[in-house]
Amino acid sequence: MALEKTFDAKSAEKRIYENWEKENCFRAGANASRKEAYSIMIPPPNVTGVLHIGHAFNNTLQDILIRWKRMQGYNTLWQPGTDHAGIATQMVVERELAKNPENQTRQEMGRNEFLKNVWKWKKQSGDTIINQLKRLGASCDWERTAFTMSGAPGSPAEDSGNFHDAVIKVFVEMYNKGLIYRGKRLVNWDPHFETAISDLEVENIEVAGKMWHFKYPLQNNETYLHIEHDVDSNIVKEEIRDYISIATTRPETMLGDGAIAVNPKDERYASIIGKYCEIPVGPKEHRRLIPIIADEYPDPDFGSGAVKITGAHDFNDYQVAKRNNIPLYRLMDTKGRMRNDGAPYKEAASLAVNFSRGGEFSEAEIDSLNLVPEEFRGLDRFEARKLIVDHITDQGLAVYIDKEQPNGEHSGNIPFVEEKPIMQPFGDRSKVVIEPMLTDQWFVDTAKIVGPALDAVKSGKVEIIPNSDKKTYYHWLENIEPWCISRQLWWGHQIPVWFDQDGNQYCAINKEDAQRLAGSGAKLTRDPDVLDTWFSSGLWPIGTLGWPEETQQMEDYFPTSTLITAHDILFFWVARMMMMQLAVVNEIPFSSVYLHGLVRDAKGRKMSKSTGNVIDPLDIIEEYGADSLRFTNAAMASIGGVLKLDMQRIQGYRNFGTKLWNAARYAEMNGAKPNNGNLPSPVENLNKWIMGETAKVLSEVQISFENFRFNDAANALYAFVWGKVCDWYVELSKPLFSSSNTKVIAETQETMGWVIDQCLILLHPIMPFITEELWSSLGKRSNLLVHENWPNYNALDLVDPEADQEMNWVISLIENIRSARQQMHVPAGLKIPLIYQEMTTEAEKTFERNSIMIMKLARISHAEKSSRFPKGTVSVSASGAIFGLPLANVIDIDAEKNRLVKTNEKLIKEISSMEGRLNNPKFVKSAPPEVVNETRENLEKRKEEEAQITNALKRLEEI
Repeated sequence: MALEKTFDAKSAEKRIYENWEKENCFRAGANASRKEAYSIMIPPPNVTGVLHIGHAFNNTLQDILIRWKRMQGYNTLWQPGTDHAGIATQMVVERELAKNPENQTRQEMGRNEFLKNVWKWKKQSGDTIINQLKRLGASCDWERTAFTMSGAPGSPAEDSGNFHDAVIKVFVEMYNKGLIYRGKRLVNWDPHFETAISDLEVENIEVAGKMWHFKYPLQNNETYLHIEHDVDSNIVKEEIRDYISIATTRPETMLGDGAIAVNPKDERYASIIGKYCEIPVGPKEHRRLIPIIADEYPDPDFGSGAVKITGAHDFNDYQVAKRNNIPLYRLMDTKGRMRNDGAPYKEAASLAVNFSRGGEFSEAEIDSLNLVPEEFRGLDRFEARKLIVDHITDQGLAVYIDKEQPNGEHSGNIPFVEEKPIMQPFGDRSKVVIEPMLTDQWFVDTAKIVGPALDAVKSGKVEIIPNSDKKTYYHWLENIEPWCISRQLWWGHQIPVWFDQDGNQYCAINKEDAQRLAGSGAKLTRDPDVLDTWFSSGLWPIGTLGWPEETQQMEDYFPTSTLITAHDILFFWVARMMMMQLAVVNEIPFSSVYLHGLVRDAKGRKMSKSTGNVIDPLDIIEEYGADSLRFTNAAMASIGGVLKLDMQRIQGYRNFGTKLWNAARYAEMNGAKPNNGNLPSPVENLNKWIMGETAKVLSEVQISFENFRFNDAANALYAFVWGKVCDWYVELSKPLFSSSNTKVIAETQETMGWVIDQCLILLHPIMPFITEELWSSLGKRSNLLVHENWPNYNALDLVDPEADQEMNWVISLIENIRSARQQMHVPAGLKIPLIYQEMTTEAEKTFERNSIMIMKLARISHAEKSSRFPKGTVSVSASGAIFGLPLANVIDIDAEKNRLVKTNEKLIKEISSMEGRLNNPKFVKSAPPEVVNETRENLEKRKEEEAQITNALKRLEEI
């Protein structure tokens, strides 16, 4: 049955994929003909997720490698699965429950009942992204689909794996080794979800903010000489002050200040270091005293040079407080409201002053102190902020300035409040402002396990690509902090620690073991917190392969081969997998890590709903087919490059698929059929040449894949299939197929059938659908293309130097003639004469052997020798010969000159304008980066056009 005129991706892709699954094409070990294994662990998407453009890009690259290695005969495994996504899933299920007013809330139904609802939701909706990955063509072993909560209490039969057992076992082992502990540290706190979250779940967004300037009066109205200097150390202002000036964007945290810090090199404050000042909140007799300390953290040139230290509510302040043994006072509850517990403020403030004067204090004593005055207790933090600002201002303790009014008059006593943009942290899901909070959490003592993870990369045992990201990896790991692994949620791996009535803790696999540790008389309560999803996903390589059992999969596929992931989770996931696998099984999790950036729009802008530039990969697949998106992903995947997704490229690569399809139809119509991989032995130079070109591109693709240069592989295949095969081989073969020599026809049929098959094989990892359809449609096959053997012929064996030289000479001549015609504006369909003066013997023979091809493709009416070129002839060069195109009677030379001159003048003006903008520092600095880059790109295009027109004008001058 003959090929259809076009490839209908919409109907074919589903049918093709279902057939792959029916034939178990993706099963681990399928098509394996060698012992070596090649395995990739999919970065598990959230079970709540839907396919976004980043997933599509990332999984395309993984699929390219796994399909390539499968065709090479490796024992391959692409391990799929999803992450239970604690906070995201809990939020989704709560929203679903809230849609029905008759449903109970999470708190009303209780933990066990709520978790039943989560598992129910997971069964109904949890496979959404898996099915979407299939539409992309992902060839994972779906029978092995893992889930980071499989086997957890309450999990249904379909989630009965042992991942949960692995997570709990690792926690217990690390706890017993002293690698996990419970402690109080500062964390990102989400007041909406009432849980700690990771840095990756925090979005820092620029918002309109305010910076208030306040006075902290010195104790007992003490004074000092405050001197301001200019950059040349000249005194510009000196005054007697009885206060120290502080600027803050968060006045509500002043209630928890433990000290004021100044730089020890700042001479302005040298005389008051070690003295005390009052927090300017409350009646004077009840204002709390805090010390003025010296620390390197404050910048003398920023603001007043003095910084308030609120160690329990600011990450930088926390470090200063720890260095200087400053108490850490927690001001808020889990909902972000000012604390409403504990002793009266007056009593708490008195104790705090004692602590600040060097009195001994325990962590529990400090935590029990509520330093929020009664009038602010229980208020939302932002409501309290407004009242505190008003309170301080009413007491005259705001810093005042003399401000000029629009009418030119001056108004004194204006509180100094700077309106300025500030970076504010928001929860990426709750969208509320994150509060740095001092809470009791579980931590991994990463300093004890980081060494082997650093050594593995430094020794070269694990390769990170691009090489520049190694510096980031080293920086993070060499400056690593304890890792907070607890979350105040219900959905997740509940921490396997039980507490008795006295607060003693017992870590065990289950309650029975914990009870044995505690004694039969102890009443145990389990820690309600769950583990951070990064902890469980940090065990993804071994957890999906059956560990802690000694499985065949662990033996075959671990350590895994390659990890492909986004560089923004190099620390959050990649480094933690390194640390965890080395700590647990003393082995690296993978041998190479390929990191890529965010997929941006065509102008290089980050995609966001607010910008309106989000591209849905499913929309692209629906309109253009999965192959077009996949080829685009591969073509833009340069190592370390900026990923710009341009819809025009996607359209272009759809056209590329059409070009391949048409070439296959041409081959079929001319009797070129598959030859089961047997190498042809052609006599005709054209057929020898194309076999050599095929061998060259195989070598290039092979090297590119081996070095993760997906863009080089895609570009090489594009140039070969479109350029060498479709544009040249197909066209140049037409005279051979028209030959009366049956041997020439048969040879060309055999060669073309082989070449088309090689195109399909080499393109399959990138464009699996159209290549599989053509493979199955062009002839009877013993196997599907997905399981076809990858070619192993050598370019040196197939490249015929003589054929290569001859056909490249022919192609070069045709291209030069076409270029001259285009520059001179010769009508495309018009056939014109070709004349020549002298040719070397070799060139003459080459021309004679290929004259039919040359004249057909260059639109030449006839060729003849001439002793001299007549006036109006454009010269065309070729090795060993000089040709000419007589155009005097074909084009109006003067009119053509005028046209080109006008076009060139316009281009020169545009170039000058663009160069002026790019040479203007203000433009480069203030314009959006995408606008600057677009201007640079347009400038280069205009310069190229100008160079072409200049060459055309020179040619016209010659004639």
